[in-house]
Amino acid sequence: MLAATLLTTAHTAMAIEEPAFTTLTEDREYSVRQYAARVVAETTVAGSLRTASNAGFRRIAGYIFGRNHARGGGSARKIAMTAPVTVEPTSRRIAMTAPVTVGGDGEGWRVQFVMPAGYTLATLPVPDDPAVTLREVAPARYAVVRFSGLVGEERLREETARLRQWMQRRGLAAGGDPSLARYNPPWTLPFLRRNEVLIPLL
Repeated sequence: MLAATLLTTAHTAMAIEEPAFTTLTEDREYSVRQYAARVVAETTVAGSLRTASNAGFRRIAGYIFGRNHARGGGSARKIAMTAPVTVEPTSRRIAMTAPVTVGGDGEGWRVQFVMPAGYTLATLPVPDDPAVTLREVAPARYAVVRFSGLVGEERLREETARLRQWMQRRGLAAGGDPSLARYNPPWTLPFLRRNEVLIPLL
């Protein structure tokens, strides 16, 4: 019950700021975006996509809601929630026909929140939970596909394969692994949900 309450409270605050990007190409639900540098709070969780998403969300939500301390000591600080929450598998095999193999056998998921743009690694408070880490992500181009509905592991595989096919038609080469971005609170009707798969480009 406490975990469900925390998840609901966190998503209520979700809203507003999203990572800065410039759209370079747009083709219906597909696009190429240039993202600016950003700082993320992240954690790695084992299990299924659903289980890991919930556990990782709660863990990082604890950090932004005050389970932290100022560098050099000092009081906790609350950090504004941003969108999206990003999830990516940390151990998988990538292929053109089945781009994501997930679950079991020690495989896990990396869950990330993007920190508000006004923060840097030097100004963010330190997580109290050692399982939460802060990292700067360099500017990069991404191929993106946007879609609605609920997302499980099979849907993630399908959308990733669809995006890779579009990239192939456009002559775009992947420079890294795919990630899933989700923008809406859990009570959002499936057809209104905004989801994206992003693949970094060379």
